[in-house]
Amino acid sequence: MPSQRTGLPASAESVDPDAGLSPTPRRREPRLPQYTVLGVIAVGGALGAVARYGASRLWPAGTDGFPWVTLAVNVVGCLVIGVFLVVVSEVITAHRLLRPFFATGVLGGFTTFSTYCVDIVRLVEHGRAGPALAYLAATLVAAMAAVSAGAWSTRRVVAKWGER
Repeated sequence: MPSQRTGLPASAESVDPDAGLSPTPRRREPRLPQYTVLGVIAVGGALGAVARYGASRLWPAGTDGFPWVTLAVNVVGCLVIGVFLVVVSEVITAHRLLRPFFATGVLGGFTTFSTYCVDIVRLVEHGRAGPALAYLAATLVAAMAAVSAGAWSTRRVVAKWGER
């Protein structure tokens, strides 16, 4: 039986009688063109990758050596992202391109979890399954600890700074 209010079958009416059946118009928020965001990510990624490459050239690992540089780069990158995200999320009002440029681009290009996977395979192929397993676990634990430590310590510094 059709509703007297809308003329639609009762099953088509919304549960809330105050809610209209027509879709609510959405407020349009200003959006950056996608190519702008992709561009800043690409530039940041290139800078981060160059920094990572520089670290690997400064401290080269042998073909069967433990990948200390990759471990260090990933942990440092995770520490920095913990600090950065607290700063841009809780302390300052940052330009809307800063986060994609630095967090996704620079730090995404600097940290290298694909190389981490290749390093594990390389260690296993060289008969070093124990160090490969240790590297796998150590990177995950150290990366998570670094993000947490970066965020925690930044919040502590900001709180102390705010007390002044």
